[in-house]
Amino acid sequence: MRMPRHVTRRMTRAVLLTVSLLLAVVAGACSSGQPESSLDRVQQTGVLRVGTEGTYSPFTFHDPATNKLTGYDIEIITAVADKMGVRAEFVEAPWDALFASLMADRFDVVANQVTKNAEREAKYALSNPYTFSAGVIITRTDDTRISSLADLKGLTTAQSSTSSWAKVAADAGAKVEAVEGFAQAVALVKQKRVDATVNDNLAALEYFKSTGDKDVKIAGETGDISEQVFALRPEDTALRDKINTTLDGLRADGTLAEISKKYFDTDVSTGKATEENKDQAGNQSTWELVKASIGPMLLATIKATIPLTLISFTFGLAIALVVALMRLSSIPGLSQLARFYISVIRGTPLLVQLYLIFFGLPALGLTFNSFTAAVIAFSLNVGGYAAEVIRSAILSVPKGQWEAALTIGMGYTTTLRRIILPQAARTAVPPLSNTLISLVKDTSLASVVLVTELLRVAQIVAAPTFQFFALYGVAALIYWVICLVMSFVQSRVEIRLERHVAR
Repeated sequence: MRMPRHVTRRMTRAVLLTVSLLLAVVAGACSSGQPESSLDRVQQTGVLRVGTEGTYSPFTFHDPATNKLTGYDIEIITAVADKMGVRAEFVEAPWDALFASLMADRFDVVANQVTKNAEREAKYALSNPYTFSAGVIITRTDDTRISSLADLKGLTTAQSSTSSWAKVAADAGAKVEAVEGFAQAVALVKQKRVDATVNDNLAALEYFKSTGDKDVKIAGETGDISEQVFALRPEDTALRDKINTTLDGLRADGTLAEISKKYFDTDVSTGKATEENKDQAGNQSTWELVKASIGPMLLATIKATIPLTLISFTFGLAIALVVALMRLSSIPGLSQLARFYISVIRGTPLLVQLYLIFFGLPALGLTFNSFTAAVIAFSLNVGGYAAEVIRSAILSVPKGQWEAALTIGMGYTTTLRRIILPQAARTAVPPLSNTLISLVKDTSLASVVLVTELLRVAQIVAAPTFQFFALYGVAALIYWVICLVMSFVQSRVEIRLERHVAR
């Protein structure tokens, strides 16, 4: 259906105004000029921004009892910041996103058991080592096939895809399955989904200490000693040097040794961390853990998941309406532009769109905070899918409705608002409601761009406790309840439309 020429002219002006407003918003959201160096910024603001997983016990994790971020690496970098006279501010992200976030200036330093190697030395400014560890191979207790790296050839291991241990396993001839962290890797070993995992002995010893797990064992050593460092952007050598000086001071006054012994009963800051600690700590029951974690999970739902859904859907509908009207335009340029937008959105994964906006745009000078980046990505995604729903709904209204409205003197806007859209809404509500329900579940992807939403909280709690089924089950239950409520609201809206819109 082609629209009258005067209608398309008005629509063109509306589209141009919308684009101008969006450009103004983007320009206002762009990051402002930065101080001369990261060290200057840290000293001026009094804040050292630290990137960390928050799910890698005992180095960086949330205490199940208090939900407070803690761990060996957390205490070390906090001591560094204190001695520098600044405050450590932590930004949590999955391991595979830490270095991309660092280069996008989301934080100043990565404190997450970063292993020193030649590749990282070439790409980043690395501090002096603050931890030394030996590589070990973990298998199921009843698996006698593996005792050295050579035995991994042809087998499957689970590793963080960008960790140095993934390369060690791959070089040994193993097939590497990517996971988010050590906790998930051990779980896959126990479930017989993979044959082994390679990691440092400190993580392994702490795991055995805290869980008393008899289903897995240290089957062998890799034969190398690894050095853990803090990673900074390559240009931040001044900040790196300041951290090195501070680490030297903490080593000299015994602070590093004290923190090491707190977690491992030995000094791992000197390159002699090889003794196994067999003490076992008590664990919370599954029910106690669920009761303790349900509050933070519900809070994350209220503060992040639901607002992210509603804000993104609202902006997405606005985008979809504009794009749908562009698709119906008789102006070829507008129609083709809308087709191209829809094709791009529907032809690329939502996760890739999130990465492009959060990690890619800073290279072009456009930097958004985590929540804003997620809103932009989800809104654009909703706009691409909902545009076709709205267009189809408008086309379902008989053409005579337009003609009748024009004959009695109604303008385009009035006709659309009072005649066309009310009738189209009855057709559009069910598929748009499905889009909204899908968006609720899609928000779980926001954790990859540092948004602490429902699933991210479940991951944080599960990491040090290894209670994956219970905690992910609670998360699934919360998602299900939200979707049930939305389905009920959808049915009520459909009944109301059927009652008040003429057939």
